This record gives sequence, structure tokens and C-alpha cells, in this order.
Amino acid sequence: GRVVTRGGLHLPGDIDYSGDSFDSFPNGVAALFGPDSIPTAGLVQIVAFIGWLECAFMRDVEGTGNEHVGDFRNGYIDFGWD
Repeated sequence: GRVVTRGGLHLPGDIDYSGDSFDSFPNGVAALFGPDSIPTAGLVQIVAFIGWLECAFMRDVEGTGNEHVGDFRNGYIDFGWD
């Protein structure tokens, strides 16, 4: 995502109801800190969504072939790669 946004490609449309577009926010760390950064409420939503994904879907299920730390195959999606 970082290379694509640095190249100038952004999602079309608005990111919120106040009319801010995706390309109105800077790239990289400047999107988190600074005068044009993403609002705090938006960052809280992003962190909460990632936390929800971690708790709901990315769980370590014993006996399902977890080969190393961070291997979260839990049988939810099987592409048949192993």
C-alpha cells in the first residue's frame, strides 16, 4: 500500500461524511501525526477493527497444524496450499 500511495494512486471517493477524500491525507507516518493527520476517532476505529479481527478470526487453534508462532491457520479458509 505504501508504494502505491506514494505513486499517487488513492481510492476514489470520500473517506468520511464531511467530504474528506482519501487523497486529502498524507502518506506514511504523516497520516498519523501532524496537522493533516487522520482524526483521532478514525484511528480508534482502525485499531478497534484490527483488534476485533485478531480476537474473532486470527486465533491460535490447537491441533490445526500451527507450525510456528504467528501461524494462524484455523481451518476457516482452506486454499489447499499445504
